[in-house]
Amino acid sequence: MLYYAVVFLVIALIAAVLGFGGIAASAVGIAKILFVIFAVLAIASFLAGLLRRK
Repeated sequence: MLYYAVVFLVIALIAAVLGFGGIAASAVGIAKILFVIFAVLAIASFLAGLLRRK
């Protein structure tokens, strides 16, 4: 999941450098959504691991 967020961020940076504003904005939006999903799943996994140890 984090891999795809980074890929979309790189696509957005390349598109922004080349002047494709619409594509860059879309790629940044997708990267943000994927990063938030990754962060939520990572925190949930961490908390589940803590609860299993007890």
